[in-house]
Amino acid sequence: MSFNVTVQPSGRQFDVGDGETVLAAALRQGIVLPYGCKNGACGSCKSRIVGGTIEQGPHQPNALDSREAAQGLALLCCAHATSDLTIEARVIAAAGDIPLRKMPCRIAAIERPAPDVAIVRLQLPANERLQYLAGQYVELLLKDGSRRSYSMAGAPGAADQLELHVRHMPGGKFTDALFGRTEPALKERDILRFEGPMGTFFLRDGDKPIVLLASGTGFAPIKALVEQALAKSVRRPMVLYWGGRRPGDLYLARLAEQWAREVPDFRYVPVVSDALPEDGWSGRTGFVHRAVMADLPDLSGHQVYACGAPIVIDSARRDFSAQCGLPPEEFYADSFTSAADLAGATA
Repeated sequence: MSFNVTVQPSGRQFDVGDGETVLAAALRQGIVLPYGCKNGACGSCKSRIVGGTIEQGPHQPNALDSREAAQGLALLCCAHATSDLTIEARVIAAAGDIPLRKMPCRIAAIERPAPDVAIVRLQLPANERLQYLAGQYVELLLKDGSRRSYSMAGAPGAADQLELHVRHMPGGKFTDALFGRTEPALKERDILRFEGPMGTFFLRDGDKPIVLLASGTGFAPIKALVEQALAKSVRRPMVLYWGGRRPGDLYLARLAEQWAREVPDFRYVPVVSDALPEDGWSGRTGFVHRAVMADLPDLSGHQVYACGAPIVIDSARRDFSAQCGLPPEEFYADSFTSAADLAGATA
């Protein structure tokens, strides 16, 4: 049995089939709703059920807690319709204009800006380009059928390569091979396959000042946003807060410092939470989102683009709205969820 879903306030409609999640059905029919991980871990697809009933599938408690569920909120990526539905969600027109593709690629280069970070450049087939929005991601298709998601770290354009930033996750199926911890190790010229682009994290139009918040390799899509803004001569004030446990986690700090020197109305604020004496760190310390709140106690007139570990994104989303007056609809996020995060999903 299939059910009809109506999206408010757009009025768009689509059908959900047996065993299909609400999000998957929408995407299949060309209706792009906000989403990120598609596995119940990031909370990007959280929407309100205005009418009808659903069965909520396994998910991370921090993505949707019992209080939110009781208020009618649901994670569409793991929600199954049990009746016709009316939901309240934004339809993302720009992302829906870009076709989803599966493509082969070759590892063109592997750089190591930090011991636990690799910058992987993927060579696309001859005369091929991937159309995407800065901030979106691709899913690498592993030989056993599993997938790993990584954001493009460069602005879209005429380049025939994709840039990914990968942090080593000990025990990770893909990253152990990339960092030579398992055999066969991944190396330059190896062939991979991916599907993309995916996600609804991209720079929106407007004239509000922009706050960019990154933790660790969450810098990758933020880098793409900045490069796209520079390419399009966006003149809005931008400030980047990049957090890590130790200074080495800010693995492209020189690039961010270069932007701050050369780009008008751009500031860079590095924040380190667990510096050791030998690091010689004399900059900002503590939680990166708290540094934003200290500098910008009133965010009511800003847009925020945040990317990184789920705990950072969840804390920023909550505190920026509750304590700094940021309108919830002006918080755009991409939460980096690992396979371990997904394995921790609960019913």
